[in-house]
This record gives sequence, C-alpha cells and structure tokens, in this order.
Amino acid sequence: MKYNFDEQVNRRGTGSMKWDVDENVLPMWVADMDFRTAPCVTEALKKRAEHGVFGYTDVDDAWYNAYINWWDKRHGYKMKPEWLMFCTGVIPAISSIVRKLTTPNEKVIIQTPVYNIFFNSVLNNGCRVYESPLKYENGTYHMDMDDLEEKMSDPMATLFILCNPQNPSGNIWTKEQLKKIGELAVKYNVTVISDEIHCDLLDPGYEYIPFGSVSEECRKVSITCLAPTKTFNIAGIQTAAICVPDDFLRFKVWRGINTDEVAEPNVFACVAATAAFTGGGEWLDELRGYLAENKKIAREYIKKEIPVLHVVESHATYLMWIDISGWDYKKCDAYVKGEKTGDVDPAELCASDVLRRKTGLFLSDGAIYGGNGGKFLRMNLACPRATVLEGLDRLKQAVKE
Repeated sequence: MKYNFDEQVNRRGTGSMKWDVDENVLPMWVADMDFRTAPCVTEALKKRAEHGVFGYTDVDDAWYNAYINWWDKRHGYKMKPEWLMFCTGVIPAISSIVRKLTTPNEKVIIQTPVYNIFFNSVLNNGCRVYESPLKYENGTYHMDMDDLEEKMSDPMATLFILCNPQNPSGNIWTKEQLKKIGELAVKYNVTVISDEIHCDLLDPGYEYIPFGSVSEECRKVSITCLAPTKTFNIAGIQTAAICVPDDFLRFKVWRGINTDEVAEPNVFACVAATAAFTGGGEWLDELRGYLAENKKIAREYIKKEIPVLHVVESHATYLMWIDISGWDYKKCDAYVKGEKTGDVDPAELCASDVLRRKTGLFLSDGAIYGGNGGKFLRMNLACPRATVLEGLDRLKQAVKE
C-alpha cells in the first residue's frame, strides 16, 4: 500500500475530544479516525498557511467544481453550481434548516436508531422527535415503509431527516427505498433532509445512491447535506455543503444559514475541501480497503471469541453496531461494585459503563440512538489494526469476566 494506515499517531495532548481521556482508556467511540488525512489536504493547508494573511474568505469556483466533479464521477449525480451552498458543518446545517422550515411543537421524523445529535437538532429548536423505528429482523435492519407513511401523513410532521448511508447500522439504502420515500414525501408535503456525510466510506465494490438523484420527486423535496470531513478526517476544519435543487427550498435554506451565521468559511475550509475532492481519490480507495479489512477482522473475532454478541451486517461507515442482547452485563462485577468509584446503582449503569470501568474500553452506548439501541454498542474501527485488536481483546475480557 502507498499509504500507511498502520501508523500509530499519538493524539493525546492535542485537544482531541476523542483522546482527552485517562491513560488507561482506549477510546473507540466518537466518529473520527485515528489516521492522518490525505497528503494532498495537508499540503494544500501548508501552502495556504505559508501565505501568512488570513483575512475574510469567499467561496471560490474551485470549491463548487470540486463538489460537482466528485459527485459526478464517484456517484453519478450531476449537480449544478447554483444548487450548492457552503455551511460550516452538517449539523449546523440541519439545525438551521429545522429552525427555518418548522414552527415550534411540530414533529420531525427520524428513523431510529440513528445518529444521536439529530435528537438535539430537533429538540433544541422547539420541535418534537417523531420516531419511525427501523425493523430489526434476523440480525439486520429494514425500513418500515408502512410506519413511515403513517408518520408522514400526520399534518404536524412536515420534515424528515434521512441518514443515507445509515449511522449507526451501516445500511446502504436501495434506489427503490429512496424512491418510495420521495413519493411519500411529495404525497404528504414533507421535506427530506438527507444527511450523506458517510457516503464515501463504503466497502470496496459497494456504492451509495444520493437521495436527490433518484427521481423527480426526490429532487423536488431534497435538501442534501454533504462534506469531506468524515471521509478525510478533517472534522475540526468545519467545512460542508448543502445541495438543494428546488429554487423555493434553496432560498429558505439560504436565508436560514445566513441568519444563523453558519454560511461563511474560515480561511482553510474551502482549501481543505477542494484539495480532498480533487486529489484524494487514491488515498480514499486505499482507506476503504483498509477499513473493510478492519471490519472483517472484527466480525470474525467476535463470532469466534465472543459468540454471545452479534455484529450487524454493514457495508458502509467505519462503525460497527454490536448486538449485546445476549450478554447479561448486569452480573459483571464492575456493574455491581463500581470499581474505584464506589457503589453503583445497577438500574442506572449501561453496558458501555461496564466496559469502561472493567477494561478501559470506551464505546458508544446504543441507547442514545433511540429505537432498540439500548441493546447495542457502537464501536469505531477507523484506527490502526493493532488498536482494533486491542479493543477486541478488551471487549472479550469484559464479556468473559
């Protein structure tokens, strides 16, 4: 391989949200990677820094072209420059759109379990979360279209946040599923915010379908949030885009993000995105292969060494969704005694607490994602293989004990 994803980069002491933990803790929770970004991004940022003047910055033509060419060549979606707007992040975009397109106490549909910050974007803006739970059958997830239609038919529900591909399950939604969503949305006058931030993190041989590309119905109701930040591990640079083909919706979104002051780039935001989408393809292809192998190793390890757990089949994201319903973690000594922190009320402690107390392994507890997430853990495998293996060993230790 040309790029060394086995390199152990020390992130402690760098202000990292993920790694600002005790020395004995192994963080494999929040969704950022432990790999250096693509060299083309680093070089572009160095060049811009060397210029030495960091004044107010506009979005240039290169930024628009980078997005348009990437989505055309990689995903077969032909976007127009006027459809695109810069935003400082996908979540700022979603929160701003919720504020602009709803009134207080309205319902916003989400398919749970789903990325937990969606709940914040809804609740913090005075709206109600309207869950349409995904069906969990035979160890995999499926959309419940009957339930989704029922929720969309509610006059109080005018907005639906779609996660495509899905976080945390790793599902890649099919063209037929997305087409049906578009048809229902048009039928019931529902606008669809499609969060597609994980779209480039798929196993080799797999591809996602942009929601807005599927049909005229999908195009008409779609507000798509895009970014290079997950793909190229540059979340701290705060750079994203919103794609809105419909003129009326686009004006509403534009007004929202400008009112909220999240539509202006910092001096590195467009530089990083442009460099990633114009020069990062080869790096990404190798990364996808490395991540797929990490997931394969983890699945096989758990199947052999920790068979009481079940890994949900996934071909997108670097996040592993682990079914722990077969593990009676409440009997764990750490659960009952609360090592080093005094007694713990078993009713208030969750599986991720057991792991962290017993082994130092820090995973995301599934309950925060809603739906049936309380019976799951989410594990981030975007790290060197040695870290993956250490994390799996710690997981095995906790379950076995």
